[in-house]
Amino acid sequence: MKLCTYSHPGTGDMRPGALTSDGAMIVDFGAVFADMLSLIKGGDEAKSAAQGILDKAEVRVPLLDAKLHAPVPLPEQIRDSMLFEKHVFQARQTMIRMRHKLLAPLLLAAGAAKVPAAWYKIPIYYKSNRFSVNGTNADVIWPRYSNVMDFELEFGFFLGKRGKNIKPSEAFSHIFGFTIFNDFSARDAQGLEMQSMLGPCKGKDFDTGNCMGPFLVTMDEIGDPYSLRMQARVNGQTWCDSNSSTIHHKFEDLLARVSADETVHPGEFFGSGTVGDGCGLEHGRFLKDGDVVELEVEKIGILRNRVVRQK
Repeated sequence: MKLCTYSHPGTGDMRPGALTSDGAMIVDFGAVFADMLSLIKGGDEAKSAAQGILDKAEVRVPLLDAKLHAPVPLPEQIRDSMLFEKHVFQARQTMIRMRHKLLAPLLLAAGAAKVPAAWYKIPIYYKSNRFSVNGTNADVIWPRYSNVMDFELEFGFFLGKRGKNIKPSEAFSHIFGFTIFNDFSARDAQGLEMQSMLGPCKGKDFDTGNCMGPFLVTMDEIGDPYSLRMQARVNGQTWCDSNSSTIHHKFEDLLARVSADETVHPGEFFGSGTVGDGCGLEHGRFLKDGDVVELEVEKIGILRNRVVRQK
């Protein structure tokens, strides 16, 4: 199923639903499920009930008449990671060039941008602001304290089953579904914070900055999550055309790491981190006021957002 949270324009009544197979209509689930979290937390029984509603398709709304919100507007938790090696290496290269303009050639030649050995040992992650989730076609408000805004081409999964000390071989049975993730970044704030050995803090935590959508696609429909084309466009110009097959640490390893002696819960979101070439930092160029960012991940759809400076 391709699940969504939607409303009619002009109303604040957000309702869960699912897209019909032709992609033209949303089948409403609001009579049975209060929101998407209740569906996710309901387990296999709730998923079967949702499929039954979709098959009957009694209450339908044209997709063109609906406003899509983030599939889960208020996740139980957001954890984002860095699972793509190319992104880590290229981001380090650019940061060296920006911070040490004269010495950069020597530093890069000496291997200063090399990915730290610790990164290969474990999948690392941090906890983000679950209250700042935004949906597709929504504006991202540029924080006043930043002059350097960037996007991040990611995707990730929502957990569907509680667990602790989850083995990599069991991980997929805990995953409910996948969505696209764009955690917009205030790079100047992030760069300062990370030099203090902690962060990213205000580099990531600002209202409207965590964008998800347009759909939450169930695990059975995604199939292999490591064979999905991933693209990023800014004002229609392609900045990235990559594939999830380039991932280094797998989602199974991430979930095993996070759940080590720690209980994880249905409704938590886990991000992949940025795919290689999937942000402006790696290209040495950044966003401008009014830029429209489109992230497209195969089988999920297109997540579209405009960045807007505050007056």
